[in-house]
Amino acid sequence: MIAPPGSTHASMAELNRSRIIQLLHRDGVCSRAHIARKLDLTPAAITKITAQLIDMGVISETGNLDGIKKRRSIGLQLNESKYRVIAVKFARSLAQIGVFDLGGNLESMQTLPPVRNDTIPQTCEDIKNRIRAILDKDDSIVAIGMAVPGPYLRDEGRTAVVTSMLGWRNVNFIDEFASEFRVPVFIEQDARAGALAQALFNPEATSRNLGYYLIGEGVGLGLMDHGELVNGELGAATEIGHISIDADGRPCECGNVGCLENYCSAIAFHEMVNESGLVPGSESMHHAEACRAAFTLARNGNPEALALVHEVSTYIGYGCVTIINAFNPKQIVIGDIMAEAGEPMLQRVRSIVAQRVIPVLDETTEIILSDLPVDATLNGAAAVATAQFLEHPSEFVEQMEGL
Repeated sequence: MIAPPGSTHASMAELNRSRIIQLLHRDGVCSRAHIARKLDLTPAAITKITAQLIDMGVISETGNLDGIKKRRSIGLQLNESKYRVIAVKFARSLAQIGVFDLGGNLESMQTLPPVRNDTIPQTCEDIKNRIRAILDKDDSIVAIGMAVPGPYLRDEGRTAVVTSMLGWRNVNFIDEFASEFRVPVFIEQDARAGALAQALFNPEATSRNLGYYLIGEGVGLGLMDHGELVNGELGAATEIGHISIDADGRPCECGNVGCLENYCSAIAFHEMVNESGLVPGSESMHHAEACRAAFTLARNGNPEALALVHEVSTYIGYGCVTIINAFNPKQIVIGDIMAEAGEPMLQRVRSIVAQRVIPVLDETTEIILSDLPVDATLNGAAAVATAQFLEHPSEFVEQMEGL
């Protein structure tokens, strides 16, 4: 590989180390010959770099593999379980902390008490204390990833607006968390983190042009364009939740009217459930609890529940129409609370898209539900930290050795 102008030998060496471990993360066990072919590097270079990575403890040799012309070769694998990351999900009234290995496998999870506007400062302190306790017990943790509601202004460190929980606008996540711990903290908008999780951990999300459509207490979109996250000038790109679908619709706390989020979020669906009287006691339930109760009734054939799912899925479909027309992804992955409505929701969404999208775009866009075993936003927070390790392995290994 030819070094780009202005690059140094050290930076090129780290780039190639990163390329190798990203390949192993994506493809699993590979031979040196396979890596050389995929990355267009010489066998001598691969031998040297993989030896360095083995000495660093980042990768290890496995048993023999069948190679070209039935030649036997030694496999290499990323030591995913040797390193761990802490993931933190902020979702308005819900905060969770998880510990993951580099393969996105959840090892432990804590759900904090429900968050209210007046308890946000206490929640932030609780998160700090819980993270410190985890770090004190586990030297293998190399980074912390946080997924926060959008629109997240990445340089300022704050969220511009959080409908239904305006108190989060007063939290500067960089000031609050970035320098609090012995390992680095990386912060990303929740839907964008979810898109990264799909790309790193979901084998069904195969396209480099992918949209992760987050429909939880808020509605957001994370977009991968040719393998790169779309951020925008301030980090607030692809805010699908605040695109108006009704010019005379419901007013939104963002200042717009008819915002998609006001029609298909878990909060909006919870209000629909409350108004219907379908779920006894739903008024006192958490949003996710009320939604899941209604989804269960729908799966059991309750006609009123099915009608509610049909109605909210229509609005979710309008969001997909906008995503396809604006961004033309190959895949749209729907995740978070409302994705738990399952196949009836997905079929209605696909029907709306078929009715309202140019046929060639409809035919070439796959819409699926997130297949991650863990909540995609929490997984996304882990992906934010994992991606940093995969891009800069030497920095993290040196950090651990310095402890």
